[in-house]
Amino acid sequence: MANELLSNLENGMLKTSGAVPVVFEGFEHVLEKTTPLSESSMHDTHELLFLRDGEIDLKIEGKKVSLCKGDTLVIRPHMAHTVRITSKKADMFTLYFGFTPVGYSDPNADNGRTPERKQYSPGPSIPIPKLAPTSLESFMQFATEGEENRRKDPYIIVSGIYKRDVETVAERIIVEKSENRHSKDLMLGLLTMELMIILSRAMRNEWEESLRVKNGKAKELVLIAKNYMDTNYDRGITINDVAAYVYLSQGYFTRAFKDEIGVSPMNYLMNVRITKACEMLLNNDIKVSAIATSVGFSSAQRFNVAFRKHMNMTPIEYRKGHSKDSGRSGK
Repeated sequence: MANELLSNLENGMLKTSGAVPVVFEGFEHVLEKTTPLSESSMHDTHELLFLRDGEIDLKIEGKKVSLCKGDTLVIRPHMAHTVRITSKKADMFTLYFGFTPVGYSDPNADNGRTPERKQYSPGPSIPIPKLAPTSLESFMQFATEGEENRRKDPYIIVSGIYKRDVETVAERIIVEKSENRHSKDLMLGLLTMELMIILSRAMRNEWEESLRVKNGKAKELVLIAKNYMDTNYDRGITINDVAAYVYLSQGYFTRAFKDEIGVSPMNYLMNVRITKACEMLLNNDIKVSAIATSVGFSSAQRFNVAFRKHMNMTPIEYRKGHSKDSGRSGK
């Protein structure tokens, strides 16, 4: 019974994110300034480094970055990097993480034992649950598109309010990985998924903060979102979907859109749908219920309510008053 429940949970994670995030290795290091270090390292997985204490310098694909106590960064796969201790000693831990595709053995075929993952696939991207195919990589590509330096950064620095959250989860992962507890693999998967969500929130927060300085970029994103609504209004998209399309929180996106366009994104999207509906209502051969679906409403009833609110009349009344052949009624 317990094994069946765990299997269902893992399968649910797979269906949600398309892959299960997993930590491959986790290490704790206390290094002296005089400790010999490798000249260069490169890994197939993402590498998260959290500096508990001390100071270090890293050179990642030729880019220098300095870290001090409390700093966290994520190095992308296949990026050459070196570490140099600049304080007397440095206390850090490192996690190497990626994700597994669908690849679990059948627990029933394994006599009830905990299912083992088959071949791991560490990258190149980390799916974010419920936002697939959004990934940390696709976010960075979007955020830097059009910038002078089009080459994506070889690392991601985690800053702001999420630094402590990363530290807490990473510490829990190390403890869980070092002990042989019941359902260890499932717990590691859940903790790693939590880590992915925290990283995605941290990236989005940093992205939005940068837009407060780059006013032109915020305007550009609003126009991208506006165009997205103009071309996808018929798909039943929500404002949260539109905000996610330009990698913004719904709250920030709503404020930026209203500042730039003059109306809220919800009102804009509704106006697009009602305008398209009015055009279709001129054709008596198209049923009102079909028009409702065609312009993105989930039901004719919702369409009727929205149309009356915006036009002060029902779709049928609009059709009778504007159709060239007002003698025929649409149903």
